[in-house]
Amino acid sequence: IDRFVDLSSIREHLSDFYSHTGRPSVDPELLIRMLLVGYCFGIRSERRLCEEVHLNLAYRWFCRLDLTDHIPDHSTFSKNRHGRFRESDLLRHVFETTVARCMEEGLVGGQGFAVDASLISADVQKQNSSNPEDWAAREIDPNDAPRAVREYLDTLDDEAFGAATTAKPKFTAHADPASQWTAARKGPAFFAYSDNYLIDTDHGIIVDVDASRSNKTAEVGAMRKMLDRTEDRFGVKPDWIAADTAYGSSDNLVWLALKRQILPFIPVFDKGERPDGTFSRSDFTWDDENDRYICPGGKEMRHTWRTYSDPRRNAPSWRARKYRALKSDCTGCALKAKCCPKSEARAIHRDKYEIVRDFARQCTASEFNPKAQARRKKVEMLFAHLKRILGLGRLRLRGPCGIQDEFTLAATAQNLRKLAKLKPMLPTIG
Repeated sequence: IDRFVDLSSIREHLSDFYSHTGRPSVDPELLIRMLLVGYCFGIRSERRLCEEVHLNLAYRWFCRLDLTDHIPDHSTFSKNRHGRFRESDLLRHVFETTVARCMEEGLVGGQGFAVDASLISADVQKQNSSNPEDWAAREIDPNDAPRAVREYLDTLDDEAFGAATTAKPKFTAHADPASQWTAARKGPAFFAYSDNYLIDTDHGIIVDVDASRSNKTAEVGAMRKMLDRTEDRFGVKPDWIAADTAYGSSDNLVWLALKRQILPFIPVFDKGERPDGTFSRSDFTWDDENDRYICPGGKEMRHTWRTYSDPRRNAPSWRARKYRALKSDCTGCALKAKCCPKSEARAIHRDKYEIVRDFARQCTASEFNPKAQARRKKVEMLFAHLKRILGLGRLRLRGPCGIQDEFTLAATAQNLRKLAKLKPMLPTIG
């Protein structure tokens, strides 16, 4: 790992945040190296990290410490994390330096990306929570509030946190109100954050990471933010992207396919399929040339049956429409019991951007889709490694900034471990 850690630029990056008078400051490179040791080897406590570096000769060597050098106190990490590191965005700088090294080593192809989010338990308890109506965030005095609450108040208008969704959760944690009360694991509900990964599918390198609340709106917003940031930082835009159904909404598919020109290998989020055994929307054939549906019985369905003297009034447009069959066609149809048993005639709703949704369906029906979905599994393997090997099954810090720090450091450690695995040291001869 030491061969791929380049921290030569952080002193210049932090030069404006250190005073040239007073007591000598702790070397920022030493602090970053110690944090990398902790996240690479699953040492979650900073108190224990200081003890491990004090006793372990390999850790001392990695941190450039002699046998007699003093180990920083654990409180130094908190002081710098909430001060210099956060103000300078140093941890993001270290992460992007690692990604750039992965690109130099040829581990990032840039053709195909995958995105996903995983729930990480927040460091709060349900006993210290209440109904959101009983805990009005905007009436809290920021001067008397804890740090995590102040950070939440600063992100009330942020799409990843406060403004992620208008739906109010059942409970709000007093110690960390930015965390989301969720039961997405189909078990007991708990407070959590979402760790969002954007990876290159060639070797599973994490090209960007972002923290958000645990709901679909915030996770989709994090995906867009990571794609834009990756293109701005490294000039890399994928040809295609793979994800699960949570990213298959119409707005997101339009953003990917039309605005960003990225092929979406994403299952469409569709409510047109019927579970009661009657015909679903997919059983009807769309005739784009004549702007109509053809039902399984061979009859046509139109959004209007009026004939206008001006044909432009009946031309297709970018808006949602409902296509209906004639009552006379459905009454005597032999398939009525399987098509519309509870109504006189069948109707189908067509989304405003159904043409984009159809394009996404063609992508998922292509021969390349199984390969894209198999590559997408690499991001889920990274989440499993994060929780089982690196021990990040539960967060230690609180607040949006602290969570982002933890996720960024963990992603940096995973990329460094991947570099060391895929680019091993060559044996020396003689």
